[in-house]
Amino acid sequence: MNSDMTRIGGGSTGLDTIIGGKSTAGNPAAADAHFKRGQELEKAGDRVAAVDEYRKAREQNEHVDATFRLAYLLDLLGEEDESIELYDELIHGNRPPLNALVNLAILHEDRGEIVRAERLLKQVLETDPNHPRARLYYRDVSASKDMFYDAESDRNRLRENAVLDTPVTDFELSVRARNCLKKMQIRTLGDLLKITEAELLSYKNFGETSLVEIKNMLQSKGLRLGQGLEGGNYNRARKDIIEQLKDTVPEGTLVKPISVLELSVRARKALQLLNIGTLGELAARTEAELMGVKNFGQTSLVEIKEKLAGHGLTLRKLE
Repeated sequence: MNSDMTRIGGGSTGLDTIIGGKSTAGNPAAADAHFKRGQELEKAGDRVAAVDEYRKAREQNEHVDATFRLAYLLDLLGEEDESIELYDELIHGNRPPLNALVNLAILHEDRGEIVRAERLLKQVLETDPNHPRARLYYRDVSASKDMFYDAESDRNRLRENAVLDTPVTDFELSVRARNCLKKMQIRTLGDLLKITEAELLSYKNFGETSLVEIKNMLQSKGLRLGQGLEGGNYNRARKDIIEQLKDTVPEGTLVKPISVLELSVRARKALQLLNIGTLGELAARTEAELMGVKNFGQTSLVEIKEKLAGHGLTLRKLE
């Protein structure tokens, strides 16, 4: 944002004799003369010559206003590094000029140093809560900060997705374990994280040896079975399954409450423990998940399967 409209260029800094916490020295009269000449050249549009006069003013005296104008013009001329050094010199005085703080904040924002910019603008607003440009830029910086963190979050999500999309064939698994996963249509690491230990063991020919092998592989990567079904991921995974059911069953059937099945008390309590409220949510579950509920037996399983069949539904199968 290198434009006159962005930086605050007008007005005095409000300090005439102190900079960097030290008293001025040298030739104040000569410094003022160079400063005034610099102002004249700046008004005439000759920024380069004005910069030269402001430098001469600083050579004669630690002139605050000359320092501010020099920092301002160097920024406009693309010399950001030196401009930042001069603004830093100004703001470390006993009474930091507010306009210098604002301009420095904008420079840091331009460089993507959002936290630094926010801190400087807060410093202005603590002194003058109604400072118009500080208030305006603070809103912009806060928005940029949110966008920065959103972008970082997006990058992390992309990296995570890339890992989850890794084919299970890339991992060192036995032929038996690999074949079982293939038959269960578990193709990626992400698919594997969306399945539970009980579901794996419920699959024909899938034994404890293969389970231990897969769990050890996941553990070496800081992962575990069922991890993809936790929190919001759990709900998303179930919703995906229910969406697939819409291809074979009317949506109106899937949203019907469990109460339409008129189940026994034991079966109904088991579904309540799993937070299953609709036929679609029930059809998205497997036999292994239901059998994993305490006090849920074969009788309740048969009952549920028969009642679901009456609505054209079955429990989800992994094969």
